[in-house]
Amino acid sequence: MITSFNPATGETLATFDAHDDAHIEQTLAQADRAQKKWAALSLSERLPFLLNVAKTLRRNKESLARIITLEMGKPLAEALGEVEKCAWNFEYYAESSPGYLEDLIIPSGATDSRVVYDPLGLILAVMPWNYPFWQVMRAAAPVLVSGNALVLKHASNVPQCALALEDVFKEAGLPTGLFSTLLVGAAKVPALIKDPRISAVTFTGSTPAGRQIASTAAEALKKQVLELGGSDPFIVLADADVQAAATVAVKARFQNTGQSCIAAKRFIVEASVADEFVDAFCAITRQLVVGDPMSTNTTQGSMARLNLRDELHAQVQASVKEGARLLMGGNPIAGSGAFYEPTVFDHVLPNMTVAREETFGPAAAILRVSNAHEAIRIANDSPFGLGAAVWTQDIELGYRLAHQIQAGAVFINGMVASDPRLPFGGTKASGYGRELGMLGMHEFTNIKTVWRGPART
Repeated sequence: MITSFNPATGETLATFDAHDDAHIEQTLAQADRAQKKWAALSLSERLPFLLNVAKTLRRNKESLARIITLEMGKPLAEALGEVEKCAWNFEYYAESSPGYLEDLIIPSGATDSRVVYDPLGLILAVMPWNYPFWQVMRAAAPVLVSGNALVLKHASNVPQCALALEDVFKEAGLPTGLFSTLLVGAAKVPALIKDPRISAVTFTGSTPAGRQIASTAAEALKKQVLELGGSDPFIVLADADVQAAATVAVKARFQNTGQSCIAAKRFIVEASVADEFVDAFCAITRQLVVGDPMSTNTTQGSMARLNLRDELHAQVQASVKEGARLLMGGNPIAGSGAFYEPTVFDHVLPNMTVAREETFGPAAAILRVSNAHEAIRIANDSPFGLGAAVWTQDIELGYRLAHQIQAGAVFINGMVASDPRLPFGGTKASGYGRELGMLGMHEFTNIKTVWRGPART
């Protein structure tokens, strides 16, 4: 049984029978047939379907956003933005795919030599709950337009989102089976990966789960793209616009109730401006309105599950015992929902829990450093390497530091975010491979060399 519940109220919304082996077999067989027919279409024939998906998302934006908010607790305004971003993503790939999938001519000793991008086949997407539409759709657009089919195994606490996504593709007129949802638990994933009809896997989620996915896929010799955990540094140097940095920092930490792999989690601030930054950060954080995520006034909703709130609270309590200075928050909010106070720590040391572990919720850790060199050392002293931000008015310095930071993306004077136009992914324990942009599209193609003779002399 798979249960959908409202984390803001504790109310059970719906229950679903998990799909059995017969349903799984039927789904995979149908998807395999649909993919072969889809791949036989020309790219120009596939592109209109992407625009139909974008139109369908916008036409149903309010109802889709409501499902997101009900199932995982993010403020409705953020859920509406998530649906809109999904629509933009499909429009972007409809526009850009012809260039991305065009044959690449490479001079060689052949009469003609080129690289072509053929579909891989059936792609399995194992996706998380924190951005239940965006995480799926940022993979689906390039996967589908390049001639593949996609089977979704979504997080078990967002089954209504999973089914709603399948309905979007049906309403948009895509061939039956090209995008399919399986309501199954994590125990079914290894068998899905090993199924010979599955060609590759894309996974977004925790690092421990990513290791299991990678191990199973490697044994089956299946391609993987893994976007895993993060403990993103947000570096504020002495010459930064401190007020601007603090304003963005609060959004970077508390957006989506802090439940994001690329949320800023470690605020590494030069000592000479640390007091100013802390004062501004706390003042802005106090303006957050925690409450009913359906309310237009709410800026921080509930966490997605009570057990996740308990895990965060354990990290907060451990950090207090370790000597981190708690400036605000630090407690669950009473009631049936999974709400947690916006929490800020100062004088955090790199070995403390909130700096060492990924904190997946509304808790910010401020670390004070003496100079940029120390900031980079601490930023890199982490098993993770997803995103990072550097705030400085010396742009050349910002670029030099960006090269030194071990991360998949570095934003200078901005907030780390995914963008359909740019490759997205991490390094170290944050995973490998890329989504989005041209490189993300090529991840799920067979990059094939085609050589034509006779050879030139």
